[in-house]
Amino acid sequence: MKPSPTDAIPFRARVARAARLRPRTLRGRLSLVALTTAALLMVILTVVFNAVVRHRLQREADDELRTRAAAVATTVDTRGGRARVLETVNDRLLDPNVWIYADGRLLERPRSAARSGALTRAAGALAAHGRGCAAVGGHDPVRLCAEPVRGHGTTATIVTALDLSPYRSSARTLLLGSIALDAVMLAFTYGLTRLAVGRALRPVRTMTEEATQWSAVASGERFAGRDRPAELAALGASLDALLDRIRAVLRHERQLTGELSHELRTPLSRIVAELDWWRSRPRSEAQTRATHEVIAEAARSMSVICRTLLDEAREGASAAPGTAEVLPALHRVVAALDAPAPLITVDGDGTPLRAGVRPALLERIVSPLLANGVRYARTRVTLAARRAPDGVLVEVTDDGPGVPESFRDALFQPGRRADPDDGHTGAGLGLPLARRLARSAGGEVAHDPSHTPGTRFVITLPTG
Repeated sequence: MKPSPTDAIPFRARVARAARLRPRTLRGRLSLVALTTAALLMVILTVVFNAVVRHRLQREADDELRTRAAAVATTVDTRGGRARVLETVNDRLLDPNVWIYADGRLLERPRSAARSGALTRAAGALAAHGRGCAAVGGHDPVRLCAEPVRGHGTTATIVTALDLSPYRSSARTLLLGSIALDAVMLAFTYGLTRLAVGRALRPVRTMTEEATQWSAVASGERFAGRDRPAELAALGASLDALLDRIRAVLRHERQLTGELSHELRTPLSRIVAELDWWRSRPRSEAQTRATHEVIAEAARSMSVICRTLLDEAREGASAAPGTAEVLPALHRVVAALDAPAPLITVDGDGTPLRAGVRPALLERIVSPLLANGVRYARTRVTLAARRAPDGVLVEVTDDGPGVPESFRDALFQPGRRADPDDGHTGAGLGLPLARRLARSAGGEVAHDPSHTPGTRFVITLPTG
């Protein structure tokens, strides 16, 4: 039978109330788990302990009854084929709560027990079985035990009774005491657990606060090298890696912003200057067209700068490790450049070469260097790949005019060109981009000043 919508509403309310009562902190949840576990364990121990105590008290009561029966047995004479009760000096001490049967007949009973009473009937039933113990009564039970006394030709049975109220009172007292002790232990367990968990989590809270502060200001502080438990040391290493990643991203963003502002400043200034010059006085149609050409060229330069820097930023963000076949990648770069075939040659040392970078990244490193060589070469550009002790070398060589000695220190600076009016297009970003991509993969791009005539760039990459 499905619950009606009106029945489901209180159920949802109870679930929501229970969710609100659940601790929201790790400290509270761990303390609640410890309290629940301790409570279950104490309940089990309390039940087992009290069961053992009740069993032990029952055995003591049975031992007391058998001892009393053995004492009474000394007053029963079974000689001569019939049983009879002897009178003794301590008869009054033996008579209370004792029934004596012989061959199914009741010889003696306590003065306080009626012949047809419940205790007498229970004693008779036990005597008929010969041996055993049983409890009679509800609120104030009495324990009865029967012990046979065997003689020549006749058998007597002694049934003794014992009030179990003192034993039950002792068991009840022990139960209440154990419950009170459990409550105190649970309170101490909860308090100590909260204290211990709070002290254990204090370094985590401190590390979290420090990580928040350091990430906000791109600090160089790190968690490594501090004396911490193994778990917190692993957490510290993870946070260090995260902080390094955040710092790298922030540095990359600042670098990208700085380069964009630096590289866009020149074409923007040129556009503003041309517009100011054009608006200063009336111009002819030819002068207006020339101004438009200058502005269009500056806009194209800005577009190239933005596209190049943004492509480099995306490449730097996804510079994951990989493996690339060097010679096939060089051939793809040559094919994408669409230059005359006799102008470019690709040489290898005859062995398969693998670089420890992705193929796309290898092509983006080589492309600006090859484009630079094709731009300035007179007759020939050579791509040579070979193995080196520290990795893989790719050399881009051309027979052009070479790099002026005065410009070598600024060769890899973004936006710098040796001769901006040499008739070649370019924003001066290809060589810095190639070096940055190579360094992101653990390699390098360098200029070989000893090569003359012409220019040689050497790319060093890790082995794949």
